Amino acid sequence: MNLFADLHDRAKELLEPAIHDYYAGGAADEFALADNENSFARLALLPRMLRGGPPPEPRVDLPGAPGAAPVLVAPTAFHRLAHPEGELATARAAAATGTVLISSMAATTAVDEVVAAAREVRSDAAVWFQLYLQPDPEVTARLVERAESAGCTALVVTVDSPVFGDHVRDRRNGFHDLPPGYEAANMRDLPGGPPGGTRDIEMSPEISWRHLEVLRATTALPVLLKGILHPDDAHLAVAQGVDGIIVSNHGGRQLDAAPAPIDVLPRITRAIGGTLPLLLDGGVRRGTDVVTALALGAEAVGIGRPVLWGLAADGEKGVREVLDRIGADVVRAMALCGVRGPDDLTANLVVPRGFGGLR
Repeated sequence: MNLFADLHDRAKELLEPAIHDYYAGGAADEFALADNENSFARLALLPRMLRGGPPPEPRVDLPGAPGAAPVLVAPTAFHRLAHPEGELATARAAAATGTVLISSMAATTAVDEVVAAAREVRSDAAVWFQLYLQPDPEVTARLVERAESAGCTALVVTVDSPVFGDHVRDRRNGFHDLPPGYEAANMRDLPGGPPGGTRDIEMSPEISWRHLEVLRATTALPVLLKGILHPDDAHLAVAQGVDGIIVSNHGGRQLDAAPAPIDVLPRITRAIGGTLPLLLDGGVRRGTDVVTALALGAEAVGIGRPVLWGLAADGEKGVREVLDRIGADVVRAMALCGVRGPDDLTANLVVPRGFGGLR
């Protein structure tokens, strides 16, 4: 049972079935979705003893977010479907715990309002903006301007979505559009869209490294790429001069045949040799999962669905509970492994479960 099973049960009781399935579901047969969590169960931590020292301090320095918690709120869409306060509640809870919030381009609250809510709680709260590069460069430019004006401290470009994944649950439930009264608020009043209305977020196989070059030439914000799984793409990202990589398979919602991020993290760590920050999301449900990812080369991890379960179960208080639970579990896991901070977490602390002992 994962750390948030009770909150998921409560959320499932409260949410309409189609909305629960939208949040919970993955692509196609949901092999990647299941493997994201199962992959951590295939790994064990090999603790050290009698190390002596102060209590663990897990905080890390990330682009645009010095001294951040090593667990981020990953970008997830449509928070107001889970709770009336939506992204505002999530932003306040994240700020209160010193957690970076990656605000989704598909949020049901505009990014300037999200940042303002976070900064009401903590003046230096870090909010990153998740961005799908759009075929129309004017649309991308306008979205970047909005993120900059709002006070976002980094851009997270999701690169794993040339088309939408095959969401069988949504098709079965007839969940295709937001209910009346809801909108993707960041998509309002953009070039090519209806006056006073929102335009669709476009997925396009035409998006390439060239579009990324254009983006980087037009913003001074740090740019991280989310959705990298292949080491060759990690090499290309380094060559492009990006500021970070998030190893991710989109929570199992895009390519169902994709591997779990924790399984490919060591290859990407070896490929780029510490030249830029590596992060990971997908299947993280316990502090031991966080410690495992940090030991294998990540500097921080993102969690998505648990935040939605907390939000649906109890609004801002529920999100705060999720972040407090996993934060305490990270410190506990680090102490039990005999490490003081992220720099002490090395790959030799991670072994296959049932590996048969030291040799």
